[in-house]
Amino acid sequence: MQFPWRLQLHGRVAFLPWVPITLKYLKRKEPDSQPRTLGEHLKRCRLQRKLSQKEAACILGVNSRTVLNWEKGHTEPPVESMPAFLRFLGYDPLPEPKTLPKRLLAKRRAMGWSIEEAAQKLGVDPGTWRDWERGETILYRKHRVLVAQLVGLPEGEVDQEMGARWNRSHKGGVS
Repeated sequence: MQFPWRLQLHGRVAFLPWVPITLKYLKRKEPDSQPRTLGEHLKRCRLQRKLSQKEAACILGVNSRTVLNWEKGHTEPPVESMPAFLRFLGYDPLPEPKTLPKRLLAKRRAMGWSIEEAAQKLGVDPGTWRDWERGETILYRKHRVLVAQLVGLPEGEVDQEMGARWNRSHKGGVS
């Protein structure tokens, strides 16, 4: 026995004018016009170029899951990936460093050097480089000259900053 309200569709769609239906779809979210994180910069650049995460990952030399994690802000690109990352973007999204320690970090990041590699380039111990990035005084003149050349500052400016730093740290010393 068949019930009159039971429909036999046989692979067809029923037209039910008395049933209210609302069709919905996911609207693609436009990327932020002012990205704040490295991942947001990456996503904006990737979408502007109409690339998938897999295509961007291939260009960057990483896994597509890595690109996903960077875009979502779960992880940040490691120093070794920064040269490819910056080439992909075509610009450095981080603000211009103002202090010498931040300039050293920015240079190391742009070159994709670990602390050990950066220290080796300047002929110093990795612990010394680490101290410089933390804001410690660069004691030796030959190191100040190398650092000035590396970050593109006049030698006198590095000398002056190191002198001021030395004076601040030894202000309470013996008279």
